[in-house]
Amino acid sequence: MHPELLHIGSFVLPTYGVLLAIGFLAALWLLRRRAAAHGMSPDVISDLGIWILLAGLVGSKLLLVIVEWPHYVTSLKAFGELLRSAGVFYGGLIGAIVAAVVLIRKKRIPFWTLADAAAPCVALGQAVGRLGCFSAGCCWGRETHVPWAVTFTNPAAERNVGVPLGVPLHPTQLYEAVGTAILCVLLVAFERRRFSGETFARYLFGYALLRGTIEFFRGDPRGTVLSPAVSTSQFIAVLGILAAIAIYVAQSKKPRPATA
Repeated sequence: MHPELLHIGSFVLPTYGVLLAIGFLAALWLLRRRAAAHGMSPDVISDLGIWILLAGLVGSKLLLVIVEWPHYVTSLKAFGELLRSAGVFYGGLIGAIVAAVVLIRKKRIPFWTLADAAAPCVALGQAVGRLGCFSAGCCWGRETHVPWAVTFTNPAAERNVGVPLGVPLHPTQLYEAVGTAILCVLLVAFERRRFSGETFARYLFGYALLRGTIEFFRGDPRGTVLSPAVSTSQFIAVLGILAAIAIYVAQSKKPRPATA
């Protein structure tokens, strides 16, 4: 793969960083297009998006530190790995939601309105961002000999994220990139605003199911909960499914939102 898009002297432009930025811009573009239909100002949404992104980045790395605490407190080298790492997406999602709750209270935007508008946009950003993970080599899969297995050979990828070289692996990054792209399309194509929170609940359920399944094919260290067989993300995915069901049941009993 190509973890470094450009390398001139001591200057390195990581492919992951570029694709992460593109993913954010794509998500923000789609959110601006959806804002008016949900009764929100595109300009206000842009401002919120930037702060929510920053909170998401902090949250993703914070959860990674919590999950891999012994590793990240051992040396300065481990701290450098943390700066280069993508973090844990669920930590980013939690951080983004917390920031959104705080910010929309100041802007007086209904939480579920923003959540419904943003759900497909988050999935789009994830799809592009996971291509960045694939380029960097992080979030790699288990060893496999299926026809579509990928083999990393770039020493920079091993040096930066620890991916094993010369070993055929499940392309779990591409699994999630394709899965979240499909999720984005389905959320938009079959969106029905019968009640506030419906689209967000669908996203939460769909992504939790997708992520929980892909975790079975992951080979990188990412922490466990309850038993070695259950990863941290799988545990959160189960909570996500339960939360999605709870949101769906609770919100469906409330009055239907006014249509734009």
